[in-house]
Amino acid sequence: MLPVHIIGVSLDLGGNRRGVDMGPSAFRIAGLGERLHALGIQVVDEGDLVAPIPETKASGDPAKKYIREIARVCERLYKAAHAALDKGALPLVLGGDHSLAAGSVAATADFARREGKPLGLIWVDAHGDMNTPSTSGSGNVHGMPLASLLGPEPPELARIGGFSPKVLPEHTVLIGIRNLDEREKEIVRASRVRVFTMKDIDRSGIAAVTEQALALAGAGTSGVHVSFDLDVCDPAIAPGVGTPVKGGLDYREAHMVMEVIADSGLLRALDLVEVNPILDDRNATAILGVELALSALGQKII
Repeated sequence: MLPVHIIGVSLDLGGNRRGVDMGPSAFRIAGLGERLHALGIQVVDEGDLVAPIPETKASGDPAKKYIREIARVCERLYKAAHAALDKGALPLVLGGDHSLAAGSVAATADFARREGKPLGLIWVDAHGDMNTPSTSGSGNVHGMPLASLLGPEPPELARIGGFSPKVLPEHTVLIGIRNLDEREKEIVRASRVRVFTMKDIDRSGIAAVTEQALALAGAGTSGVHVSFDLDVCDPAIAPGVGTPVKGGLDYREAHMVMEVIADSGLLRALDLVEVNPILDDRNATAILGVELALSALGQKII
């Protein structure tokens, strides 16, 4: 079993609701490190990469707010996650808003390149996160990280690590999508990434969907990076997220995603993002996130 390096990212510059910068603390309060250790996993907590707060910085370009500050944090995350991979560990990145994935996925992708293989990416999210500065209606960068991993925009994120793209469409799978704006629907359709919406999950079942996702993301790759936004879960079980959307994964469906991923042996890195303790109910969302991390990292029912 690989050792796990926990990397917190106290970042809430990417969205328009404050509070997700406290997400890493919420995970720790929920006992993440202790519960991983109880599984027999060697755990190293690297602490938090701390971003500036919005009150101390100008938002800059309204099409990509706080992009310079976000890019700096992502560069630091890229280096920290890369260091964990170099030590033979699995980076477990705690957010923080989803823009941090521009740094975490870049590290795993570069590590895969050293092995001469591409990286598979499974993006578990209610949203597509494939807007660009020219298509975003809000300018919120947490809606852009997947675009920067697949292509050149926004350039401040796309150039992290010194190479682009980080992942290819044929190795990229989205699970749980249910809230895209009209322009982003066009982008996602044109991207050639594989998308499993909640309708697909309802129709086929989450186990079959996850197995298909792993077959696509794992074929010919060095493994998969899973970037899991807690807003993919229904607000009934995950109320404390930055952008809740009704109709998400229920408790067992969320765990099934992680259990099937664990069984595959393909997991190389894991992000758990967008936990907002201000909006939460007695830390329920962070507790769920900890339980999902345990499932992804091999906790067995029997």
